[in-house]
Amino acid sequence: MSEKLGAQRQILHVSGDFPDSVAPSKTPVIQTLLKLTQGQFDHSVISINRRSPAMARFAWDTLRTLGKPPLEVDSAPFDQGTALVYKSPPKGIFHAAMLHRLGEYIATHIASLPRQPDLIVGHKLSIEGIAVRRAAALCGIPYAISIQGNTDAKIVAARPDLRSELGAVLHDARMVFPFSPWALQQIEARLGARSGPVTMLPCPTDIDAPIAPRAKGDGFISVFHLRNYATKNLVGMAKAAQLLNAKGQTVPLSVIGGGSADDIARCSKIAQGAKGLTFAGPMDRETLRTRMSQATGFVMPSRRESFGLVFIEALFCGIPIIYPAGAAVDGYFDGAPFAIRVDATDPAAIANAMLHIQKNEAGIKLALEQWQHSADAQRFTRVAIAQAFASGLHAASGA
Repeated sequence: MSEKLGAQRQILHVSGDFPDSVAPSKTPVIQTLLKLTQGQFDHSVISINRRSPAMARFAWDTLRTLGKPPLEVDSAPFDQGTALVYKSPPKGIFHAAMLHRLGEYIATHIASLPRQPDLIVGHKLSIEGIAVRRAAALCGIPYAISIQGNTDAKIVAARPDLRSELGAVLHDARMVFPFSPWALQQIEARLGARSGPVTMLPCPTDIDAPIAPRAKGDGFISVFHLRNYATKNLVGMAKAAQLLNAKGQTVPLSVIGGGSADDIARCSKIAQGAKGLTFAGPMDRETLRTRMSQATGFVMPSRRESFGLVFIEALFCGIPIIYPAGAAVDGYFDGAPFAIRVDATDPAAIANAMLHIQKNEAGIKLALEQWQHSADAQRFTRVAIAQAFASGLHAASGA
């Protein structure tokens, strides 16, 4: 093997969430993980992008091939690998079948490489994982997967017909990298407990140096792009503010984030009648870090959230968080006084959590400051995340 000759282990990543020449504005989480470990591995990427085919033609192709439609793929190189655009129907139609075809395409691509990778990593169980398991089997290469709670939990729950297939993806992987504990719990509840190794992998952020909490903040904040107001549950926050108003209390809640004129109009309409709920507009990273450190607490009871970097950023900036049960960072902070878990569908729970932090701010922030200097906090730093990721990749690739 190449490792015996002193070469770095070659890792091929397959991801639908990697900025590429087709969609350069994708979330950079996977890209950041690769950058953090670039000196330890020879990373390359197959970035996948699904597009819907012409359905009349797809239906004809399906009929003439007796239910085995061919896969159309266009490829183009980019600076970190190959960007693929593959044609597959929306709404999960032929979901596994088309991903099997994609896996076969990836296997052919691997066969054309001058050097076979030591490991393939699929960066979601329920999409990339299906294709990667197929490619790995054809090439005789081990594979690993990450679990991204929002997409993976939704697909696994919605597709009981694929339970066996998805279970095989989970259990046959050499290593599994869940972004958060709740995601692994939900997946294992449906697919069975995994007996193989698991490496919990928080998402890395550049805001990972602690700022000591100030005993008295100037109100609550939330941070999101306004186009995502529904997912981030602005309605729930507005209703919580209205409940507080009905009790004669105005608790400041400033939403930080940009948006189009239409986004701003929609959000402003939702906030009508919610005294204390305001919009601060976008901020650059350094300004955001400073603004966070001045707040009483951070609240974002998202309806869906795989991880939520901003929750970790808030803690490092010295403010307690209110986060949604069964999403985001759930499972990382059980019992911690500075991280309050709420039912995102219950505005009263959101309001009560805000009041609790407001009334007990000094004591909560003292506990938070102690946590900031703990080993538990260190695991959310880029250095620790890189070490965990590298260790998992080495173990999975047989190094």
